[in-house]
Order: sequence, then structure tokens, then C-alpha cells
Amino acid sequence: MGIASVNPATGEILKTFTPLTSEELAAKLALAEATFQQYRRTAISQRGQWLRQAADILERDQVVLAKTMTLEMGKPIKSAIAEVLKCALVCRFYADNAASYLEDVPITTDASRSFVRYQPLGVILAVMPWNFPLWQVFRFAAPALMAGNVGLLKHASNVPQSALAVERILLEAGFPDGTFQTLLIGADRVSDLI
Repeated sequence: MGIASVNPATGEILKTFTPLTSEELAAKLALAEATFQQYRRTAISQRGQWLRQAADILERDQVVLAKTMTLEMGKPIKSAIAEVLKCALVCRFYADNAASYLEDVPITTDASRSFVRYQPLGVILAVMPWNFPLWQVFRFAAPALMAGNVGLLKHASNVPQSALAVERILLEAGFPDGTFQTLLIGADRVSDLI
């Protein structure tokens, strides 16, 4: 079964995509794990620089991204532009605030020094709905990437072009290859993926 981008207003098939084979999916998972081992050590200031660049790209490409959402899932263009700009805001918010959110938190115990430390979890899979094709992803990706995690996106199958756009934006912003990958697979393959 293929993955298709279909204009809901006309029923026109805009573009079709071949789902990842099992081998391709395994390669993406291996890349994500290998990338995480390096990315987790990347300075938070560098992660923030890349995320701010992603915000700049979102603003630069807001009309093109909005048109993609409108064509793929029927969002009015004005709402789609607002969604893109909201994504830029969340990127800047976490780029500016993640360091303070992730600081060690001193706690009182019987030990001479105790604290809570936040560390990255690893490869995080996000399974997303279609109704906010960029916002749902960036509200996950921005804090996850700032915390040193890498992301895999299994987006709703009716918004594949939006899903691929997020990956493109983050790569263009400077994030290393494998830090954020879109997985073009059907929902029936998610449980095995997990």
C-alpha cells in the first residue's frame, strides 16, 4: 500500500510515495541510534543555534509550507501561515530556554551534595495526527532535540509532504544527518517499530 498526498478539496493525487521497506526502516533506525551517540554530546549552545536557524527557515518558507498544508489537508492558507509562524516561535523558545530547563536541580538529602540531572533518553518516536501537520511535530521536536535526543517521525499518511518538509528544514538548519528522520510507513507498522 502506497502513501499518497491527496488534495481533500478535489480528490486529486498530488504525489505518491513508496513506503519504506523493512531493510530501509532498519537502516534508518541504525542511523538514528548511531547519530544519538554523537548528538547527545553536542553542546546545547550548538543545538540552539541549529534550532534558531530552523526558525529562520520556517519564516523564510512560510508561504510554501502553508500552501503544502492547504493542498495536503485542507487547512485555510491564513491558518496554515499562522501554524508555520507558531512553529518558528516554539523553535526560538526552546533554543532560548532549554539550557535553564535542563540545569541540574540541587535537592536536600543526607548526602553532602545531591541533585537531579536531566539526560537525553535516546531515539524518540513521534506518531503524529494530520490536523496540525507542522505544529504537532515541532512542539515535539524542539524540546526533544534541545535535550539531546534524536527523533523519528511517523506522521499521518495523508501529510507526507509536510512530514518530509520538517526533516528538510532541520537538515538545512544544520542538524546532523540522522538527528531527525521522517519514516514513510503505514500505521500498521508502528507497533513492530516500537
